[in-house]
Amino acid sequence: MTRIFVPRDAAALALGAEGVAAAIAAEAARLGEPTEVVRTGSRGMTWLEPLVEVETEAGRIGYGPVRAADVAGLFAAGFLQGAEHTLRIGPPEQHPWLAGQTRLTFARCGIIDPLSVADYRAHGGFKGLERALDLGGLAIIDALKASGLRGRGGAGFPTGIKWSTVRMAEADRKYIVCNADEGDSGTFADRMLMEGDPFALIEGMAIAGVAVGASKGFIYVRSEYPHAFRTLGQAVEAATDAGYLGPGIGGSDVAFTIEVRLGAGAYICGEETSLLESLEGKRGTVRAKPPLPAVQGLFGRPTVVNNVLSLAAVPHLLANGEAEYAALGIDRSRGTLPVQLAGNVARGGLIEVPFGLTLRTLVEDYGGGTRTGRPVRAVQVGGPLGAYFPAHMLDIPLDYEAFTAARGLVGHGGVVVFDDTVDMAQQARFAFEFCAAESCGKCTPCRIGAVRGMEVVDRILSGIERDKNFAVLDDLLAVMTDASLCAMGGLTPLPVMSALQHFPEDFDAGRNREAAA
Repeated sequence: MTRIFVPRDAAALALGAEGVAAAIAAEAARLGEPTEVVRTGSRGMTWLEPLVEVETEAGRIGYGPVRAADVAGLFAAGFLQGAEHTLRIGPPEQHPWLAGQTRLTFARCGIIDPLSVADYRAHGGFKGLERALDLGGLAIIDALKASGLRGRGGAGFPTGIKWSTVRMAEADRKYIVCNADEGDSGTFADRMLMEGDPFALIEGMAIAGVAVGASKGFIYVRSEYPHAFRTLGQAVEAATDAGYLGPGIGGSDVAFTIEVRLGAGAYICGEETSLLESLEGKRGTVRAKPPLPAVQGLFGRPTVVNNVLSLAAVPHLLANGEAEYAALGIDRSRGTLPVQLAGNVARGGLIEVPFGLTLRTLVEDYGGGTRTGRPVRAVQVGGPLGAYFPAHMLDIPLDYEAFTAARGLVGHGGVVVFDDTVDMAQQARFAFEFCAAESCGKCTPCRIGAVRGMEVVDRILSGIERDKNFAVLDDLLAVMTDASLCAMGGLTPLPVMSALQHFPEDFDAGRNREAAA
């Protein structure tokens, strides 16, 4: 029986993967060919989705992008034997786009059946948990510190230090909370992993539980991710049935369970304290810090709050050794970063590489430049609150400290590309507009500053007392940066300031209109 792999990832489904899977099953039945259609995650080559793979004597051969109308022609050409076809890309792992990557966190995505514990184990799954149970909590945390792993959610805080703080805290209960409220523009790595390799996240959370002495975990999934939510629920059930969650994980006497919760549909719930408020059944508003969640988090107990990618990196790190992980990257940015390339780009998708790769390599070599074929004018890194980098700054390396020095942020690894038709003054205005819509409203600088920011930019672009309004804008940006309660208001000035610094000519539109009048 020939196995055919069709992705069930949301991006592939949006591009017709369900119809392709049905067409393959129907055509195989019509021809009397014994086949099994296996639904996988995505390998991240979104411009080739749905990417269909067939298992042959020479290994798996990929074809993409496949539409339902292509299926009969594929079978006729010898698809089941991996024959030549205009859609054939060959062995996916040999494709130049994938061959240059270092897949650690995403090593299994697009390869395994995401709901098969046996398939996960066959590809190295749960080896990290087995080592963790042998090491014990302190040794796990020491391994994380030695690896240099930092949080992949945005701040880049050392994971081992966060876990150590929770372990040392005294309490009757502790929690592990996974922040899967992925809301930044151009980001989809969390969703891809939850849909394509959910056991990696489950294993990482179980290891965190062993490390800090927590017996309960929660995964807070973005409400716009119904496929990921459903897949995680099924994966948690499968892991429990297999003994990797429950009263004695992995045959030990350590208890750990996971509950999957659907988010509240608010961007601000990606901020860790707002997320905790929402998990407790309250309105998602930001808490003042201190106390930190590591000391007083969910239900007032010590809580590890980590992003999906942070937790999912831990199993490989422990299974293969912290020294191997620490050997990747540059300076204080160790290991790999899953980069999500989106926007006006020819070949968007998920790229996992060691820290240190330049934006130029990402955009030009992996991305193939803009989809329109026009010159790249700006690249935004780090979501809607990230800085805009002009084309002449694309040689900056992906590195936390390098980005900080350039007044930007790596964030969740989202990279959005714009060509030379973009109006950067309008992008700056959008930052204020976004903040006004998504602010929790708790602090004045964010709640009111964003609205006033839109008004000031509008006056500047209309040519109204430009010098005075630029001065007001400078003051407003300083107040929001210094006085906002959380990063929502505190980082909104970043894209605005970068647009003003690197693209000042776009703010002359009002003056030009005034002169023309």
